[in-house]
Amino acid sequence: MKTKCTLFLLPFFGLVTLSAQTVQDSAAVKIDSVALKQVIIETAEKTKPAEVLTASQMEALQKDALQKQQEAEKMKAEAEKLAEKLAKEQRALEKEQKRFEKEQKRIASAEKSLIRQKEKLNDAKEDLEKMKSKLEKNKRKGKLTDIEIEKENIKISKQEIKIRELQQDIDKSEKKVNKLRN
Repeated sequence: MKTKCTLFLLPFFGLVTLSAQTVQDSAAVKIDSVALKQVIIETAEKTKPAEVLTASQMEALQKDALQKQQEAEKMKAEAEKLAEKLAKEQRALEKEQKRFEKEQKRIASAEKSLIRQKEKLNDAKEDLEKMKSKLEKNKRKGKLTDIEIEKENIKISKQEIKIRELQQDIDKSEKKVNKLRN
């Protein structure tokens, strides 16, 4: 709004400032009437006569001012559109970056889970080997009865089932990780 008023009123204030421009010489000192007359003459020489504008010149100035105002408004609107477009692109980039970071977190979490499952599988396999070696050792010494041997075999079978289930979980996790990576 300020630019509208400024550009619209510019020709009118230009006329006012052009109408009476007087420059006073501060070096001249008013001592007596002769010096005063000299100062008046010097200031009269320095004043410019006011330019009188005709109606057609006024219309031309107003049209020019209006045209410049419209161009300024158009440029301002284009700048606002560009700023809005850039802000929208920035938001889209930030959204894409957050999505990418979230995806990376998912992949890292799935990989971490896969590592834990593999560790459990290795522990289960070690436990199975310990069970088998303990059973064989006790069989050789003859410390176990047939019922105790069957109980140990059942424990070993349960451990083998647990290992198979862990292996299936690992396979599923590996597929999930590969899917997330691609």
